[in-house]
Amino acid sequence: MIGRILPLTAVIVPFWLVRTMVGWRETFEVLPAILVVGFSFALTQFFWSNHVDSNLVDIMGGVVSIVTTIIFLRLWRPRKIWRFDYDERAAPLPPIKGRIADQFGGEWAADKFDRYLKPRSYTAGQVLKAWMPFGILSLFVLLWGLPSIKLIMNQATTPAFRVRLADGKPRPGPPGWDVPLLHNAVYRAAPVVDKPTAESARYDFNWLSATGTGCFFAAIVAGLSLGLSPPRLIKVFWRTLVRMRLAVIAISFMLGLGFVTRYAGLDAVLGLAFTRTGWLYPFFGTFLGWLGVALTGSDTSSNALFGSLQRITSQQLGIDPVLMCAANSAGGVMGKMVDAQSITIATAATEQVGNEGIIFRFVMWHSVALGAIVGVIVTLYAYVFRTLVPHGLTFVK
Repeated sequence: MIGRILPLTAVIVPFWLVRTMVGWRETFEVLPAILVVGFSFALTQFFWSNHVDSNLVDIMGGVVSIVTTIIFLRLWRPRKIWRFDYDERAAPLPPIKGRIADQFGGEWAADKFDRYLKPRSYTAGQVLKAWMPFGILSLFVLLWGLPSIKLIMNQATTPAFRVRLADGKPRPGPPGWDVPLLHNAVYRAAPVVDKPTAESARYDFNWLSATGTGCFFAAIVAGLSLGLSPPRLIKVFWRTLVRMRLAVIAISFMLGLGFVTRYAGLDAVLGLAFTRTGWLYPFFGTFLGWLGVALTGSDTSSNALFGSLQRITSQQLGIDPVLMCAANSAGGVMGKMVDAQSITIATAATEQVGNEGIIFRFVMWHSVALGAIVGVIVTLYAYVFRTLVPHGLTFVK
């Protein structure tokens, strides 16, 4: 069902992004390119999710959108190329000689430097080499995401992944070590769940199967493939740790806050407040998913927190539970931009540490507005286009 909600927003988001950067006139000057980007992504997202598979939906949409846009821009050009003010006012740079070094110790000849105003052409080999780290990263993330590979790594390296009880049967519930004084000490009751259920609290130390480990290995392979020596890689890694130190602390606190809201019942109270909206629940239920991602930083965690509540409440109100469970994920997509983890990572990566509050205040209303658009779409599906809500799809095999 998500593949029938988000494609409608995929056409809006590119327009929204361009309009955020420039005025209305400049936006409409590139409207053909915006429509190509939006519709190519939306159609691929819809087709793949409804007729092929539920995996790799956005990746395939992104690939098709990039290729389609590149082809289109070889056939069409806007009348005016928009640039930042400092690009237009910048004076031509004088010829440079010698060698140039970056903050990680990399050096190259000055005549190879692109500068800011002088366009250069590159060979196919240079382009492929530049894209190689992203290809390696994609491969590692894909492998780390395969259930069979993840299971093998967990069985070999994750402590307490599978525990057998005295009777020889596997221990029920999630893997990991039981957290003292917290595991099964908190209960969720109706209407959040069907029946009183103990909240498990287990620490799953999946150090090898975690996606971040795959990204770390991808960085090592990519660095070596680009010709970096092991000492140079270690130096780059250390500089990255120094650069990300504050972001890591902030992310750790936000993860902790997510667990506090979960085990203190705050998420359930906030969720129940949304369920009191009656026939407007499809709209506000979408913001329940938005709230879950904003608090936890993860669409998966938001679904785990509010999925059962969405299903139970929608059944009580006579709304399709398939739609509302999908709305939880779709609303969460728009809450990602105000997630504190995402903002702190972005500021660290772009050397804007200390501007987190400014960025949050700027993107907040964009996030709410886009979430409202998703809420309207969900409401239309709930009351107007009920027959378009799928209940089982046949994928191409």
